[in-house]
Amino acid sequence: MKAITLMLFLIVSIQLEAQQIVDLYPNAIPNSKPYSMIEEVIEKNGQVSWIKKVSKPTLTIYQPEKEMATGAAVIICPGGGYSGESYLKEGTQIAEAFVKKGIAAFILKYRLPSDSIMIDKSIGPIQDAQQAIKTVRQHASEWGLDAYKIGIIGFSAGGHLAATAGTHFNKSYIPNDEKISLKPDFMMLIYPVISMKDELAHLGSRQNLLGKDASEEQKLLFSNELHIDQNTPPTWLTHAGDDNVVTVENSIRFYQELIRNQVPAEMHLYPKGNHGFVLSSPADEWMQPLFSWMNKSGIVK
Repeated sequence: MKAITLMLFLIVSIQLEAQQIVDLYPNAIPNSKPYSMIEEVIEKNGQVSWIKKVSKPTLTIYQPEKEMATGAAVIICPGGGYSGESYLKEGTQIAEAFVKKGIAAFILKYRLPSDSIMIDKSIGPIQDAQQAIKTVRQHASEWGLDAYKIGIIGFSAGGHLAATAGTHFNKSYIPNDEKISLKPDFMMLIYPVISMKDELAHLGSRQNLLGKDASEEQKLLFSNELHIDQNTPPTWLTHAGDDNVVTVENSIRFYQELIRNQVPAEMHLYPKGNHGFVLSSPADEWMQPLFSWMNKSGIVK
């Protein structure tokens, strides 16, 4: 097992036993080419709020106190239309809420699609999601985790990335000579972009991921509702009916296909709230139904 360089930095909450930043790839980053792009970090009240132009993917690790650790872990994919990453509200605050429940959390700072840094920008994010799953599973024992309770959560375009990881795991987009399973054990999709089809797609996310002239083949490949089968992980979804950014039909279609394929699933739909509705309340409040589902599903006890 190759060594991973860990950089320790300040503990930001008494609930966190440790916080570490891990380079996602210990060696060369796949599908990359020489570039001069520099990441943009936007701070708010001393915390990282948004990140743009991501070119160097990392995992930020939040571990619960040992006496309350459940062994379960969640990889967090913040949203941002594949043009940025909402690192505070859909990353840090979510990680802290999981840790309070004894669940380890890993915020994935994934590469944002860009022809300037990638050979094929359409697969850059899923490469990073797969590498995150591989890394967490590979180091499960070291980090005190159950290798069979590693899930993924995503918001908006981050929900598309999480859903891609949960429906495309049979194809390895990264080097995986160790043949480590790239399948998340469960998924949680929050007002997710699911489809790239014309009638459902969030056009900004599609253009950023696939380009202005995406082929029909590309659109169908990344329309995740079309790739569900009986091996798709158990899934929890939530969405607002009046979402005017990512239509609720994305979640509905995904849920229907889960049920059609007999995949355990739970969906919470709210009549109002628009896009990002859960972020108007504290994370540990809106996440209560999600935690209940994790308990009912046997993910945590």
